Amino acid sequence: MFRTALRNVFAHKARLLMTVLAVMLGVAFVSGTLVFTSTISDAYQNSSAQGFDDVDVAVHAESQKDQGNKLGTARELTQTQLDAIAEVPGAASTIGVVKGFTALADKNGKLIGGGFQSEGGNYWGTKDARYPLTSGTAPHGAGEVAIDAKTAKRAGYQVGDTVRLSVDGPVLTPRISGIFTTDDGNVTAGGSLALFDTATAQKLFGKPGTFDEIDVKAAAGTSQAALKSAVDKALPAGTIGTETGKELADQQADAIARSMEGLKQALLVFAGIALFVGTFIIANTFTMLVAQRTKELALLRAVGASRRQVTRSVLLEAFVVGTVAAVTGLLAGIGIGAGLRALMGAFGQSVPDGPLVVAPSTIAAALAVGILITMLAAWLPGRRAAKIPPVAAMSSLHAQATTKSLVLRNTLGALFSGAGIAVVLAATTMKGTDGQAPMGLGAVLLIIGVFILTPLLSRPLIAAAAPLMRIFGVAGKLARQNSVRNPRRTAATASALMIGLTLITGMTVMAGSLQQAIDKMASSAIRADFVVTMANGHPLSADVEKKLAASADVTATSPMRNAPVRIDGATDYLTGVNGAEIGKLTDLTLDEGTFTVGGGQVVVDKNTAKEHGWKPGSSFTAYFEDQKSERLTVSGVYEGNELIRGTLMDAARLAPHQSTVTDMQVLVKTSDGASSTAKDTLEKALGSNPAIRVQSKQDLSDEVSKIFTLMLNMLYGLLAMAVIVAVLGVINTLAMSVFERSQEIGMLRAIGLDRKGIKRMVRLESLVISLFGGVLGIGLGVFFGWAAGQLIGASMPTYALVLPWGRMAVFLLLAALVGVLAALWPARRAARLNMLTAIKSE
Repeated sequence: MFRTALRNVFAHKARLLMTVLAVMLGVAFVSGTLVFTSTISDAYQNSSAQGFDDVDVAVHAESQKDQGNKLGTARELTQTQLDAIAEVPGAASTIGVVKGFTALADKNGKLIGGGFQSEGGNYWGTKDARYPLTSGTAPHGAGEVAIDAKTAKRAGYQVGDTVRLSVDGPVLTPRISGIFTTDDGNVTAGGSLALFDTATAQKLFGKPGTFDEIDVKAAAGTSQAALKSAVDKALPAGTIGTETGKELADQQADAIARSMEGLKQALLVFAGIALFVGTFIIANTFTMLVAQRTKELALLRAVGASRRQVTRSVLLEAFVVGTVAAVTGLLAGIGIGAGLRALMGAFGQSVPDGPLVVAPSTIAAALAVGILITMLAAWLPGRRAAKIPPVAAMSSLHAQATTKSLVLRNTLGALFSGAGIAVVLAATTMKGTDGQAPMGLGAVLLIIGVFILTPLLSRPLIAAAAPLMRIFGVAGKLARQNSVRNPRRTAATASALMIGLTLITGMTVMAGSLQQAIDKMASSAIRADFVVTMANGHPLSADVEKKLAASADVTATSPMRNAPVRIDGATDYLTGVNGAEIGKLTDLTLDEGTFTVGGGQVVVDKNTAKEHGWKPGSSFTAYFEDQKSERLTVSGVYEGNELIRGTLMDAARLAPHQSTVTDMQVLVKTSDGASSTAKDTLEKALGSNPAIRVQSKQDLSDEVSKIFTLMLNMLYGLLAMAVIVAVLGVINTLAMSVFERSQEIGMLRAIGLDRKGIKRMVRLESLVISLFGGVLGIGLGVFFGWAAGQLIGASMPTYALVLPWGRMAVFLLLAALVGVLAALWPARRAARLNMLTAIKSE
């Protein structure tokens, strides 16, 4: 039986090629994802570990926790504590670290580093082992700064140049005193690092006389653990926390691994989809191969082979195919991993240097996935073949599915589909994330149910295409009849394409609906012409709002500043606004009371009011971070949204309670409205600051649109793998169908159907099957898009279903194109058959 199985593999190697390709693509995606994430993670971890080479113990202040009606206060590390740590036995050197956001502009005034990776800090003394200088000198005074070598090279800066930068709003123009190298992970990832002398950094980052961290270097012969123990004894218990350099490196490595985990899981999901689609092709291929060898298997049974041996022979063929596919897929995956890393560099994403990492677990996963998927898909055809009695196989009485099996299949499909629809509909009534898991389960059940029912659905849906098929005469009629001749085969072929289009359509529906909901929210909630924010999402200096208010073209401004408070023993946040102007800048729907913000009066959103049991006239006590309290009165309750919600209080009354007054954003209304001229005027009023963004409502909408477009394009690219596998399935099915019908095709040629007619018949058959899968996929995608929207709509009142008719039409055309392209080779092969040889074939 072993020799027989191997002989069959070599005898049908051309027919198994498509199966090998389908499995190989899925395995390549899996192994490529694992290689890519392992390589990037390893490179970042090695780079980060180098950054802790000069840190044996790191000291940080621990903040007090909120208790009762008292907000916890942040403790600080002082110069006194730094001096005390320097005297600890075993400490060779100590460095006080100050850090914060610092936006650097290039010579064209554009932000370097993308905002989030733009960091600043202090250069310690004249020589700092953390940041060795490659040129120039250490910075001294507020007029000098040192920058990292990668940023200097990227922006074309040299020692002596003047650079524009910003910390929290105002623009500074210091001279570059020096350029240094660093292993800092942010710089490695494409960010920037600017260093000032310690006193200047403390002043700029609002930390005069204090440090964020103290790094201690151990003397020769002193271990990190011993130094940590000595530092702990020298400092007050409960106020200071210490960690060894190894602990810090391990924590950062874990953080990097966790950050890569999301990307890895997302990519593996799409790899799983490709493998899932490939499973249909494998099962289809082995079903057809077994059907073609029915008499051969019957002879094996007749000469003494048992059912188990027949099943094993089919599984052995699958094992050989799976092994070949897994090995080639692994090799292709290693190439994909290397290509993805190079692609990141091509898109401007800097990645630390390091070797390509192919872990043993990656090899094991690739081999296991490829072999197991193939053998599982081949098990059912092999088992079905083994159950056919030899006499029945000889006479081909087994060929037609029994009424009992069809009834069982349709009943099972109806149960799965019904359960899936019921679970999805139940999930739409749940709130937030509670409905995600049930909806996912319902979607899986429904897809399985539709797949099982596809043979039943194929007849009426393909019959609907009969009027169009008549246009093509005999070839069209034959193509339609061939499409429904073997419903199970048609179902398996169409289902592969159906799954890909279901996902693509569902995501497109959700993205379009979300985009419109956000546009509506911005236009309905904000009357302001512009919204001013920091490029990295950090708070703005309060001076920004003052500068904007002083501009002649500005008619109204309001900050949006958050402040922590304790209310009823729990931590909450108040939003400070300009009480006199906020009504001109927002358009919030008032449910109860009046929209009055000023003095001790506040307005709250409906959810907050419900949570606390407030209504207009209710009073409550708020305890602020300065440990003082105020009695506030609710004047009105409004409909909150994703842009504006919570408790709105007058900013002038809130500011005295804040240790540092900063704004998350500033709303601005101008006399000229949201024009490009007004935008330029505001940017110039802020000193053309690279760290500050001035955006109109249209800009906000365009930014969201770009995010959705980028996400969709990435998803389309990843799902293209599943579509490619589906194309291979159509090609495989048609090619084997042509082989099965060789005698029939020969007879058609003999009675007058020419080669063009044969080609047209095969192409139309492929087109009908592909369109059948496309219609099912688009229909399911719309349903899932609607269902997911119901979950989102519960927290986003402006959400409404938007059907992208244009894109859905494109998807259907793509399904048709898949059918046309997939039929090219099988149609050509069918047309080239020698009619006499074909007629004599069995």
